[in-house]
Amino acid sequence: MTYCVALYLKDGLVMLSDMRTNAGVDHISTFGKMHVFGEPGERMVALLTAGNLALTQSVVALAQEGVEVDGETLTILTVSSMFQAAQLVGAAVRKVWKRDGAALKEQRVDFDLSILLGGQIRGRRMRLFHVYSAGNFIEATPDTAFFQIGEHKYGKPILDRALTFDTGIWDGVKLVLISMDSTLRSNLSVGLPLDLLVYRRDALRPELRRRIGEDDPCFRKISEDWSQALRKAFQSLPHPEWKD
Repeated sequence: MTYCVALYLKDGLVMLSDMRTNAGVDHISTFGKMHVFGEPGERMVALLTAGNLALTQSVVALAQEGVEVDGETLTILTVSSMFQAAQLVGAAVRKVWKRDGAALKEQRVDFDLSILLGGQIRGRRMRLFHVYSAGNFIEATPDTAFFQIGEHKYGKPILDRALTFDTGIWDGVKLVLISMDSTLRSNLSVGLPLDLLVYRRDALRPELRRRIGEDDPCFRKISEDWSQALRKAFQSLPHPEWKD
């Protein structure tokens, strides 16, 4: 299991993923689930992946090596728009299904994957997509300003309450970190380290890429301060009128 979240904001994109793939008493593995491609000034494209690791790695590899889309072989570095990038990733998902789907079904293994795809190509607008296991996809809008994949239920309430399309990009960073912290506290299958990407609209290069580990003082402070703020807010609430 994993947790990935991406914000679509007026000022840009904020994307965050954990790195845990298996969790148990004696088996914990970590693999990067954030994949960033591009050339400064030309394009910045990022993928966050969740689900079966073998399947998601195959999709990412195919997106790099090339898949046929509308009769043309494209890669993540040759697509002309983010919409075409979403078509490419969807085609890669379907190609992996065609190759591995029957064998997985025989072994009673679900074809389980989902991908968040965000970025911008020079001369085109910034976009964010959620690609499903069928290869189809939907796009974020100002009314739906974030996507989550993986173990999302613990981190969703803070985003529902506090996030809007007009949220500042660094306030967005705080929100995804709080969202992730809530998930880390409630689910063993999600764990540090984390990968964070901040992209400012029209920059065509990441503003920040950061690996956040156990010893990161900024993340630790946000986690501790948020816990204290929640406790203070709870204690300040009046008792229900029907207490007596």
